[in-house]
Amino acid sequence: MSPFSVKVLRMTRGKRTQTPTLEVRLLREGIVESTHRAQAVVCDNRGRVLSVAGNPETATFIRSALKPFQALAVVTTGTLETYNLNDRDLAIICSSHHSTMEQVRQVFKILWRCDIDPSALQCPIPEGKQSPLEHNCSGKHAGMLAVCQQRRWPLNNYLQNSHPIQKLILSQVAELLKMPGEELILAHDDCGAPTYFLQLRQMASLYAQLSSGDNLAMERIVRAMTHHPAMMAGEGGFDTELMRLSEGELVSKSGAEGIQCIGRVGEGMGLAIKVMDGAKRAKYAVAIHLLKQMGWISPSVSENLSETFMKFGNFKRLEVIGDLSML
Repeated sequence: MSPFSVKVLRMTRGKRTQTPTLEVRLLREGIVESTHRAQAVVCDNRGRVLSVAGNPETATFIRSALKPFQALAVVTTGTLETYNLNDRDLAIICSSHHSTMEQVRQVFKILWRCDIDPSALQCPIPEGKQSPLEHNCSGKHAGMLAVCQQRRWPLNNYLQNSHPIQKLILSQVAELLKMPGEELILAHDDCGAPTYFLQLRQMASLYAQLSSGDNLAMERIVRAMTHHPAMMAGEGGFDTELMRLSEGELVSKSGAEGIQCIGRVGEGMGLAIKVMDGAKRAKYAVAIHLLKQMGWISPSVSENLSETFMKFGNFKRLEVIGDLSML
């Protein structure tokens, strides 16, 4: 067995008694047509598991839900001040945007202020598009390049694990998780940047810390995300709509393959969700269901979100079976 396989085995082997998972059902005129399984964990900002559905030690890639923590490098190095970047810039750095003209211009503005040509972006050009600026991760890449420019680090290899910007991000995430950086498992996301293989309880702990208000750098990131939700995804995007409707009480970031992470601002509590088959529709349904259960959203916000993300025309809707169990 390879050393990588041993590390994965250690991370995925649960230490706690597993509670029932959540089931998401797609109903067509009341008849079950499809099902998805999901796991979820709630942690506080000290990393303690408060409630769970499934196994809190289940490990998977955090994907784009890592972006607010990758953005820490931009905030903590003085890069924002050096290039006179504002909270809208910081929000697009944390985003998985819809490539609207407004969002693409925001990314371009970051590079322009840093005197970086857009050709330095190493995220792919999306199919049918003309520029890497239109990739939904271009803001994150622009943020990494901005730090490199400010620190006089090379721009041409900023996605390599050995690059100073990636080492800085790794060290900051490891510090939040209170573990050695060399123990974190890395792989490259679809955009080419490293993402991390984490347990659900670690993801929930990160979002609890992000939303706690105990760290000035993370507090600024939360303010940017919640004050500019339109930058974070776009009209009709789950993160945008949840943060807009919750009026700054929740900070939210989706990740591919069924990842959804949410923090309760000022409370130091984080929720991490993983839909095991990666279905996007199911993670939104689970998030709405659990946020309502925990009282993190009002009945009116729940109803509004349900109309958008749990109902599909006149014939199909999603329902979630199961709840979080207290530990």
